[in-house]
Amino acid sequence: MTDRMNIYIYSKHDKDSLDKKSKVEDALIHEGFTITENDHEANIIISIGNDGTFLQAVRKTGFRQDCLYAGISTQGRQGLYCDFFYNNLYQMSQAIRTLDLKVRKYPLIQVTIDEKKPFYCLNEFSIRSNIIRTFVLDVVIDDVLFETFLGDGLIISTPTGSTAYNKSNNGAVVDPLLPCFQVTELASVNNNKYRTLGSSFILSGDRKLELKVRHDGNDFPLTAVDNEALGIRQVENVKIELSDRVIKTVKLKDNSFWQKVQRMFL
Repeated sequence: MTDRMNIYIYSKHDKDSLDKKSKVEDALIHEGFTITENDHEANIIISIGNDGTFLQAVRKTGFRQDCLYAGISTQGRQGLYCDFFYNNLYQMSQAIRTLDLKVRKYPLIQVTIDEKKPFYCLNEFSIRSNIIRTFVLDVVIDDVLFETFLGDGLIISTPTGSTAYNKSNNGAVVDPLLPCFQVTELASVNNNKYRTLGSSFILSGDRKLELKVRHDGNDFPLTAVDNEALGIRQVENVKIELSDRVIKTVKLKDNSFWQKVQRMFL
């Protein structure tokens, strides 16, 4: 880890965030690290803000496989992805320098819409009705029709994403050491014509999930990845699988995923 000295810092562009970014840069330079403005040259990519900012940093830098990611919280508390505090940068620099940390690998899901270029999600992919009415999806697992969904939409989450939008809709919290992804319903309607499982379910990383939008006058569902909406006007088919890519994050040895969950929710 001692040769990982080139750092790229990602932040929002408001004045407060840029001021904090400048102070972090000064502190890290003082500790002997090199700051680069080109994320492709970095060994470590650091976000400054909250978990949402961390998700943006990962997405904006292309889900790099050859570097480490770290999150600095500016909100006075740690998040799921933010192990370090803005008011204690010395702890982070010393942890990296003395190897007093672990590298955790977080799974990604790969999403392909209508056979176009796939994209990746660290938290979740969601598909929802864009008008005040339900829509219909055929849910296909490994090329076999599993159920026909009628409702507001579905959330497909990674293990780390299971604590976010998924959890707010009664999905299970999943250990990120498990290579899997989860499907959670949004306001499903069960009647004599449509029948769904009625609960979230978890698929092995070896499974392939496909969602087919039925055209019934609601052909333009809203789609979103992590905390950003996609500008896709029409969706017919969505294919989802666990990616072979992972995000490598810097974490403290005494700050496991379940310790974070305990701190955030209990």
